[in-house]
Amino acid sequence: MIRVLLADDHAMFRSGMRAVLDTQADFECVGEAADGREAVAQAAALRPDVAVLDVRMPKLDGLAATEAIMSAPGNDTRILVLTTYDSDEYVYRALRAGASGFLLKSLAPEELVSAMRVAARGDALIDPSVTRRLVSTFATSIEPLDEPADLSRLTSREREVLLLVADASSNAEIAAHLHVGEETVKTHVSRILAKLGLRDRVHAVVYAYRNGLVGGR
Repeated sequence: MIRVLLADDHAMFRSGMRAVLDTQADFECVGEAADGREAVAQAAALRPDVAVLDVRMPKLDGLAATEAIMSAPGNDTRILVLTTYDSDEYVYRALRAGASGFLLKSLAPEELVSAMRVAARGDALIDPSVTRRLVSTFATSIEPLDEPADLSRLTSREREVLLLVADASSNAEIAAHLHVGEETVKTHVSRILAKLGLRDRVHAVVYAYRNGLVGGR
């Protein structure tokens, strides 16, 4: 069961998303928050698997709330930042704060539910409309948590997978391109992250750009 906290100052949005989650057998909405401070408090008290935070909320915005939640000792909540504003600054701050995803509210409800599942698995994602612009703009300024290991640790197939991840390809797209199963792709991605000392696939994209594997560096 994936336990979810919804934080948005619009009660109608929270009610709508709760109704959607109630139709999913693997989800439980454990709490709602109408402002950022309440979101931080509920995240600490409820320890949800995933918290969905709107960027613009009273008292404390979603990005500051993300920073507070992620910096709390023992935190293991994954955060999806949700907004109607397609802003580079918002994406940058969200990723710097440790969010697992940045999504636009124009996303269909079923796609948001799918994104929650991705975050709960420990993966990271960004709305496809901003992915390539993000990495090309911020690849030199988003620092990994630790200094990544050398690329030579990867096998030739793992390097191939890394390049496809950096091109914003999904696991399904990578599987189709390489003619392998999605589980095989997931295994490759996990090994890539472990070998390079990277937190998630977003930082794998950043790593690829910062090291000149793709893009115009």
